[in-house]
Amino acid sequence: MGKHFMDEEKDEDVYQIKIKKQHKNTEKGNKGRRILIRTLIVILMIFAVLAGIATCFVGDKLGKIQKENIDETAIGISNETEKALSEYRNIALLGIDSRADDYGLGNRSDCIIIASINQKTKNIKLISVYRDTYMQIEESGSERLDKVTHAYSYGGAQNTLKALNTNLDLNISEYVTVNFDAVIAAVNAMGGVNIDIDSSELKYINDYIDATSQSSGVKSSHITKTGTQTLDGVQAVAYSRIRYTAGGDYKRTERMRTVVTAMMKKAKTLSITKLNSLADTILPKISTNISSMEIVSLIPSIASFNITESLGWPYETQGITLDRWYGVPITLESNVLKLHQEAFGQEDYEVSDTVKTISNQIIKKTGYNN
Repeated sequence: MGKHFMDEEKDEDVYQIKIKKQHKNTEKGNKGRRILIRTLIVILMIFAVLAGIATCFVGDKLGKIQKENIDETAIGISNETEKALSEYRNIALLGIDSRADDYGLGNRSDCIIIASINQKTKNIKLISVYRDTYMQIEESGSERLDKVTHAYSYGGAQNTLKALNTNLDLNISEYVTVNFDAVIAAVNAMGGVNIDIDSSELKYINDYIDATSQSSGVKSSHITKTGTQTLDGVQAVAYSRIRYTAGGDYKRTERMRTVVTAMMKKAKTLSITKLNSLADTILPKISTNISSMEIVSLIPSIASFNITESLGWPYETQGITLDRWYGVPITLESNVLKLHQEAFGQEDYEVSDTVKTISNQIIKKTGYNN
């Protein structure tokens, strides 16, 4: 599996202890590639950027985005799911572990967020899918149980959409991918984002700032106080990498969603000049299958979009070490049921036979059923 999976051979708890002991030395270099926020944040607010730039700029700006076609017959959307979720436009926001302009196979999607847009209310819910979640994915034409983060490495964005749709009964046919460089550049082009730093986060954030600055080549400074303050690109990335406070990796994905919301708010306040500079900076670093016409069609309704909720999925998990560490949903079936009830208001929802089958396979493999 190569360089992308070398850091996953040990139990997550053991791995964290080891990293703590080596915090200041080993967080440099390779750790920079694991920045969790390399993130998408850029994307949810990309539409807000375009709205601010206005139609005289739109054609030129959109031409800079990297485009990729998706075979919609091969991404696991059933007719039943398509009908049941017809009111929701679900878009996968993927942050991959590549620092160059490389969005192809071999890159893991370390950050996975589903932006669920209610097309009637224009409300947006952000649903983080934990990267280590044990589910069914495809590799070389065969189905296997593995971490969802590996789906992108085996088959790019299309394979990731298939994994999400198949395991979560979703209707995702659109994606946006960004990498490490895009996040730092976007936050800096916006003039920073306002984030509240608490005392537990301040304890760790400066080590992450040093590591991120070294791996990216972008200079930054330490944070010396708690409270709400404006973070630059490196600092925002560092904030999203913090994993040692209460909540561990689950809290880390929450921080990522916090940054997404902050960027959405900031984008709506920028001047035309700032928006223009921001678009020039980030659009070439984005890969998507959303057409230019689709993006343009969203512009009139941008102002009415609001992030109303953010959540992490699965709700209930238990770790297991097989060939490496995995986060096992307890159970996949019950977690999918709760997702559809809470995120989509489907109180009488019944999970698909496909999800039930995968859920039973996970139980058989792990022995975890409650």
